[in-house]
Amino acid sequence: MKYDLIIIGSGPGGYVAAIRAAQLGFSVAVVERAELGGICLNWGCIPTKALLKSASVYKYAKHAKDYGVSIPDGVTIDFETIIKRSRGVAEGMSKGIQFLFKKNNITVINGRGSIKAPHCVEVTDFENNKKEYEATHIIIATGGRSKELPALKKDGQKIISYREAMTLPKLPQSMVVVGSGAIGTEFAYFYQTMGTQVTLVEFLPNILPIEDEEVSKHLERCFKKLGMKIMLDSSVESVNLENDICKVTIKTPKGEISIDSEIVLSAVGVVANIENIGLEENGIEVSKGKIIVNDFYKTNKEGIYAIGDVVHGPALAHVASAEAIICVEKIAGLNPEPLDYFNVPGCTYCSPEVASVGLTEKKAIESGYEIKVGKFPFMASGKASASGARDGFIKVIFDAKDDKWLGAHFIGENVTEMISGAVLARKLGARGHDILKSIHPHPTMSEAIMEAVAAAYGEVIHL
Repeated sequence: MKYDLIIIGSGPGGYVAAIRAAQLGFSVAVVERAELGGICLNWGCIPTKALLKSASVYKYAKHAKDYGVSIPDGVTIDFETIIKRSRGVAEGMSKGIQFLFKKNNITVINGRGSIKAPHCVEVTDFENNKKEYEATHIIIATGGRSKELPALKKDGQKIISYREAMTLPKLPQSMVVVGSGAIGTEFAYFYQTMGTQVTLVEFLPNILPIEDEEVSKHLERCFKKLGMKIMLDSSVESVNLENDICKVTIKTPKGEISIDSEIVLSAVGVVANIENIGLEENGIEVSKGKIIVNDFYKTNKEGIYAIGDVVHGPALAHVASAEAIICVEKIAGLNPEPLDYFNVPGCTYCSPEVASVGLTEKKAIESGYEIKVGKFPFMASGKASASGARDGFIKVIFDAKDDKWLGAHFIGENVTEMISGAVLARKLGARGHDILKSIHPHPTMSEAIMEAVAAAYGEVIHL
């Protein structure tokens, strides 16, 4: 059978591309070797948020007395039930994609897909049978997987990736988390909150190293208050298993040290899934492990496109989805705008949460901007005090010459829900005083954004 579009991969890039294409009248098939929804829905974004919600509930329950609520028998956790709930949430979301595909008449082809020739996708099923399918257009959306370092060869039992971290059979007493990007930071927070003694190892000088330095340092202090051990400017040199315990050798600025840990979680990044999908055979250009595409995700070969983690850009689910829509709409002959990667929000769902968009203060200065910076701490927020969530702050950065909003950096409760306001304002070209003249409801956490902007212009009221 011939389709207008075949998509290889059903993650947040692939399934969004499929649905948008179906809306535009395309006949669509999606090739998927595992669960619909890809890593994000099944082993990434969604189940980790379920785990973090359990951590949040546990944290609240332990501090119930602070709110005048008594729990007579104390608070305990059922780790097996926490994991089971997380898996249930993921399975429900995957079934949701099945429903959407059925609703939009999208064909699912189970198996491993590769580009056999222009306009031809070969699918190998689970019994190693091969079948070819024709398509006018092909989108590669095969996503990424956990990166592996030579000193951290994963065995799935003691040295694990994020996938195993979501399904551990029991709560470990100790864990070394290597890498403090969003994945490492979220798991480090979850396990420390649950009661595991976590050591977070980061090669760079700050945790969450792509975030604004003030935000990173504030989160570091919060983690240390939880009892987490943090080792910066450090790297894991080796892991040896002795009597079921990981002997972890870590190179630090003060020399090598060795610590014992029940589990080592490697969270050092993501590598694109571009092997064995027909790139070399079809002359599709690749650079530094990523497929080269234009502003509308077309490769150097007619009719072949790529989106998500397999192309250059942030490896984020919402980026893949945005790329998917732009790619499909361009194929359909519409006139979509290229994605503005300067206005992509990033979120980390630990506690306090972290959210940001645009330039950090350091990057703004290095880029030659003369800047105005405003900060407003949540300890000065009425809603934050009433909620018991006074930790964190809002930080905004403006171009001093034309008031352009260069960056926004939030740390605090629910700030991942607030960052979209800054993204929209920047998209619409709002300047500093536009934000100041927009009424923010009181009392809310979000009015701290207005207060931070006011601070940048010397007009802050409540600080």
